Amino acid sequence: MTSIGGVEMVDWNLAVATATRLVRPGPEVSRDEARAVVAELRRHAKSSEEHVRAFTRMAVSGPGSDTPVLVVDRAGWIKANVAGFRQILKPLLGKMRDRRGGLPGGAVLGTVGGKVTGVELGMLLSFLASRVLGQYETFAPATRELPAGSPGGGRLLLVAPNIVHVERELDVAPHDFRLWVSLHEETHRTQFTAVPWLRDHLESEIQAFLGETDVDPATLLERIREAVQSLGGGRPADEVDEAEGRTAPSIIELVQTPAQREILARLTAVMSLLEGHADFVMDGVGPEVVPSVAEIREKFQKRRASGAGRLDQALRKLLGLDAKLRQYRDGERFVRAVVSQVGMDGFNRVWTSPNTLPTKAEISKPAEWVARVHRRAES
Repeated sequence: MTSIGGVEMVDWNLAVATATRLVRPGPEVSRDEARAVVAELRRHAKSSEEHVRAFTRMAVSGPGSDTPVLVVDRAGWIKANVAGFRQILKPLLGKMRDRRGGLPGGAVLGTVGGKVTGVELGMLLSFLASRVLGQYETFAPATRELPAGSPGGGRLLLVAPNIVHVERELDVAPHDFRLWVSLHEETHRTQFTAVPWLRDHLESEIQAFLGETDVDPATLLERIREAVQSLGGGRPADEVDEAEGRTAPSIIELVQTPAQREILARLTAVMSLLEGHADFVMDGVGPEVVPSVAEIREKFQKRRASGAGRLDQALRKLLGLDAKLRQYRDGERFVRAVVSQVGMDGFNRVWTSPNTLPTKAEISKPAEWVARVHRRAES
């Protein structure tokens, strides 16, 4: 593990090895059943393209339309995400490496720190790898094992063992559930392939966020320790601290600078839009092609809200995953309200440019977005 100018700040190979060693095994399936699941998910991914594009009226064309669909196991999801993290974090880790390299013993610290961080990242990914059903990887670089679209990457992952696990847990029709999940993830692929500027805009915002990061490793470590200590009382991290009058903070909240809070507000609005749009499309298409969609939605919402126990709730809060759950709810309400007011074509003005994306405040008040975007367009 080397890099230009010194050792890596994160031992990425160790992260993959740690995560694949610690991740829980998937559900028991025979070899024939596993092949059948993979084949069905591929068929659903293909059929979802037509359903999503017809419902959303979003046209997909050009070089970005060839992003592949990959059906993976938990280890495959881990490898894909490590590749994505490595790509997007490269500028930040380079700054941290340069800062550390100027310190006495910096090279040794970098080697040791890289291994420690690799193990910690691996532990995090092992936790997440059994929970993600699917994912559109926006910044994924192509590898020999994991192809990606061009230009700039992009691929859709469907995590077969997790989909099987959840459909069994919810006791829902496997065919319907697999198509339902595929509709959600295909919506994300359509968002990025039909809106050419969206990927570059998100990458610019993320890099601006990372560029504002306090790159002093000691300070960053101290903030992460503060987050970990917030779990020290043994309570679920989403309980209100009555003495403080607030909820326990996540790691993301603790490492922010004031400038980052402004950027994160914009990113939160975009992610709420993307997630809410996917949920809206999934439910909009669902009644036409997924007979048991109402049952699936009800059971899945209960599962999504409850988590898997005390430790799971604490980790979700610590990692900021509760914020993602709010993004689904708030974003879906925004999309539904806008479509009800101005129709699907009127909603699709949201994809015109970064200036027509909703603000965080507008996500909560859709009428303000309608007034701003439609009034300006018609004046």
